[in-house]
Amino acid sequence: MLSKRIIPCLDCDLQVPEGRVVKGVEFKQIRYAGNPVELATKYYEQGADEIVFLDITASHERRSTMADVIKKTTENVFCPICVGGGIREVEDYVNMLKAGADKCSTNTAAIKDPSLINRASEHVGSQACVIGIDAKRRYVENPDESDEHFIVETSEGYCWFDCSIYGGREFTGIDAIKWAIECEERGAGEILLTSMDRDGTKIGYDHDLTKAISRNLSIPVIASGGVGNPEHVFDAFTKGEADAALAASIFHFDEYPIPEVKKYLKEKGLPVRI
Repeated sequence: MLSKRIIPCLDCDLQVPEGRVVKGVEFKQIRYAGNPVELATKYYEQGADEIVFLDITASHERRSTMADVIKKTTENVFCPICVGGGIREVEDYVNMLKAGADKCSTNTAAIKDPSLINRASEHVGSQACVIGIDAKRRYVENPDESDEHFIVETSEGYCWFDCSIYGGREFTGIDAIKWAIECEERGAGEILLTSMDRDGTKIGYDHDLTKAISRNLSIPVIASGGVGNPEHVFDAFTKGEADAALAASIFHFDEYPIPEVKKYLKEKGLPVRI
């Protein structure tokens, strides 16, 4: 069995030239969490398996990516780096990889033009082509076989999952599970899956969402949104069947450092890189 990856996520904006890390609840109530370069260096030294930078306002503001922040980060950080936000063209993938990133995550641009996935994976390789999916539950009272959505039965009722774009500011009506399947078929190498309902809540990942997508794909799925303690991370792997677990708040505010989370997982019998 492959080692389970623990991935700190740095949600960033460029309100200041050097960038800043922020954290919200359900994509709202944003608060300052630190300097991106300093936090990335800290997490690398603590043993992060990978670090994700998400420029949460680039797509909404229709501006370029945070290449300068990545260049500064990779001077001292030598674990895999994934960058998302503002990745609209194959050229953006190339520029971010040249800046030091190992992967690029695309959400809005891929939904607007799905062929971008094909073109990007052919040009930079599937391993560098990550698709971000920010999904929200839409409950259904009486589902039937004619429903166009992939209906999932949960303890709260039947629902499907609606994809959002522009950092959660707009919903598309696109079914997240069907979209994830299409992304793999087009050449995506990984899915970064965020539950908007759980984001920042610290009540645990949405295992119904994560498991439904994991079971329908052969590529890795990163669980995101809702982690509050090491047990939630363990559940992401066992109940959600994820390949990696992404977290922000518990790391940014020193609630549970990465070594503590990995120690817990190891003691529970999961393979992790210590």
